Amino acid sequence: MHRLHDIWADTIAAQPNAVALIEGATGRSWTRVQLDNLAQVFTHTLPSTIARQRVTFALPNGPDWFAVFLGLIRSGATPVPLDSSEPADNQRQLARAVGAAFAWIDASLESLAPPSLRRPPVPALFKLTSGSTGLPRALPFTHAQLLADGRHVCASMDIRPDDLNLAVIPFGHSYGLGNLVVPLLAQGTALACADIPLPHALAALAARHRPTVFPAVPALLRVLSEADLPSNTFASIRTVISAGAPLSPAIARAFHDKFGLKPHGFYGSSETGGISYDRTGDDTLTGAGVGTALDGVTISPLRGQRIRVRSAAVFRTGVHTPADRAQVGADGRIVLLGRTGRMVKVSGRRLDLAELEATLRQLPGITDAFVAAHPDNPEELAAVLATSLDTPAVRSLLRIHLAPWKIPRRIVPISAFPVTARGKTDTAALRALLIR
Repeated sequence: MHRLHDIWADTIAAQPNAVALIEGATGRSWTRVQLDNLAQVFTHTLPSTIARQRVTFALPNGPDWFAVFLGLIRSGATPVPLDSSEPADNQRQLARAVGAAFAWIDASLESLAPPSLRRPPVPALFKLTSGSTGLPRALPFTHAQLLADGRHVCASMDIRPDDLNLAVIPFGHSYGLGNLVVPLLAQGTALACADIPLPHALAALAARHRPTVFPAVPALLRVLSEADLPSNTFASIRTVISAGAPLSPAIARAFHDKFGLKPHGFYGSSETGGISYDRTGDDTLTGAGVGTALDGVTISPLRGQRIRVRSAAVFRTGVHTPADRAQVGADGRIVLLGRTGRMVKVSGRRLDLAELEATLRQLPGITDAFVAAHPDNPEELAAVLATSLDTPAVRSLLRIHLAPWKIPRRIVPISAFPVTARGKTDTAALRALLIR
């Protein structure tokens, strides 16, 4: 069985002094062998009782993240990466929720429960779901599954060993593992780590180190397109990728108009890794879909506007049906239709909230939309809209394009949607805006 740390050893042996990681804050470059030495030092600090145990850790992108990650898997433990923004008490709570015996917090190892003997095989890693519908779930992944996802991503997106990834998305998220971590371990694709994902800091990092691939999220692309940056800021970048949340055509076009780069929509899930990718970027600009299946991934349409995903990267059985509703065109193009279970009854009529949101996003002046049942009257609607228009202007626009019963009674216009640390839309914050 090929294990991540064994593959990494082969990558080091091929070019031990090649740059592996650049720290944005200090500008320091770490070679492959230097990064590995840091991990080996960490491994020697771990107790023998850590073997076969789940261990949580929350660190920002950088050399220490790799030292802890590689050190844990070499010691026989199973890492459970958390968001680096999680406070220490939250880390302990999450660790207990996922059955971790240890937590690496503030540069020390805390024992949370008596070590338990687990039967083989020990997973390479547990991914945590976003927890948007409750506590996050811990999903076990083998070395082979993680490697398969990274290889599907690299083949489909043409991420090469000599590329430099602009590393903004967190390493420990499913997106970061497939697009940043595994490409480095398996083929040596180096990383330029952004310590502060602010427009001018990213511009300075891009100018200094000239990255070629930029995995991003919609919220970051929107901020960059609105920032006071020259059009050649990302001149070295060949490919811009957007995942983690739906990218509206308006944001994609604004980014393209400003920097001359088409964002390529990428769709995946924690359970499956990457699913589909817009190889040309044209569908992303028009909102026509999220591309076609990644190399190595098979997508089959099911009844009820669902899809089945098969690949060597899917956890457990290799087959999973995501919660999103989707259509598969004759050309294999995937069109997302929103999450399942979002039907409501308004004025005696059934309404799909996801379809209404998709319609709203296509209207001029509206870049994003969140619709829910009205908090005071479940048979009416309330909406938060990302728009530069005021409420009267929005209502005038909606009267032109929507049937009266579909127009939300309560409309809350804001400049941009809040996002979580994972780059996903913060639906809890949006629901709170609808309550007044």
